[in-house]
Amino acid sequence: MNTDVMSALHTSSNINLQQEFPLLASITYLNHAAVSPWPIRTTNAVTNFARENATQGSKHYLQWVNTEATLRKQLQQLINARSSNEIALLKNTSEALSVVAFGLPWKSGDNIVSIKGEFPSNRIVWQALKPKGVELRLADIDSSTRPEQDLLKLVDEHTRLITVSSVQYASGFQLDLARIGAFCRKNNILFCVDAIQSIGALQFDVQAIQADFVMADGHKWMLGPEGLALFYCREELLEKLTLHQYGWHMTDTFTNFDNDQWQPVGTARRFECGSPNTLGIHALSASLSLLLAFGMENIEARILGNTRYLFDCINNAEQLVLLSNENEGRYSGIVTFRHRTVDNDKLFSLLTDNGVMCAQRGGGIRFSPHFYTPKEKILHAINLVAQIR
Repeated sequence: MNTDVMSALHTSSNINLQQEFPLLASITYLNHAAVSPWPIRTTNAVTNFARENATQGSKHYLQWVNTEATLRKQLQQLINARSSNEIALLKNTSEALSVVAFGLPWKSGDNIVSIKGEFPSNRIVWQALKPKGVELRLADIDSSTRPEQDLLKLVDEHTRLITVSSVQYASGFQLDLARIGAFCRKNNILFCVDAIQSIGALQFDVQAIQADFVMADGHKWMLGPEGLALFYCREELLEKLTLHQYGWHMTDTFTNFDNDQWQPVGTARRFECGSPNTLGIHALSASLSLLLAFGMENIEARILGNTRYLFDCINNAEQLVLLSNENEGRYSGIVTFRHRTVDNDKLFSLLTDNGVMCAQRGGGIRFSPHFYTPKEKILHAINLVAQIR
């Protein structure tokens, strides 16, 4: 075992996950693909920030700026971007997708290739380009044995961009992003990835998959608050996106309020028009400190271990039908299933009434445990489902 791995394992072993996640005993939290609970360190960071604001106002604003810079570095490390200059802090995934959709110079007759059944954030923004004469082509991969091939066969000489979710929100199906990215780079097609169901759960490398744009809210697997999202833009493309929002924060001399001769800054901050979400920045930075200290390699291993455990539990329960894909490399932290005789509404009500936080997605019930979720909690939820008549 190499030194880096040994160091990561040593660091992760020093973290008390029970203390970090003081969920009520009555709660079984299997809904991280929707909104996650915060670690205690994040709660403390928000509490301390609020107390400082109440007693000192913005006295330590320069320290807040340092925390913002730290967060960009943490996000850079989390996705293996070449520089923190490629990281913007936006409000949400939809805003980041809109920056791309309405920043590119489309021509009538251009088309975009995506997947049928994507979360609305990665569909609506592209449909909104129809008045510009841009076509959205959707591949149906639900029952496909060659999903990437079925996606890529929709490409023609007028395809400008391929946009996909790294993990499908309803089923947990994981795409081969490296294959798609290599195809895009070879054919001079832009590659956009909604990674909200990956980052914080699985190892993610923007360079390895050759992504041009990546976006993800912080409130799911990254264990942060709503209202703050990562937007990665490959450095070579920063100035290719037309800006539609302007303000003091996106200028090259943003601390010089009297300067009339400004230009958009040459980093991804150019997409941040106004004041930063300082409260959210402190919270997300605290959450990422936990993920990075524990190690994404370790977190991915634990999450996929929980997924395989769920697969076994569901397959061994006569009344349950697994809807998620079990093939190696295709599953993620999301597991969807249904009951053979009980409808989803009734099953969902039973679970939530008994403190099991989950969701109805993809024609079934969606469980999404995180790396800290004990298997005893997962088994408790499955036993509840298996006992219903």
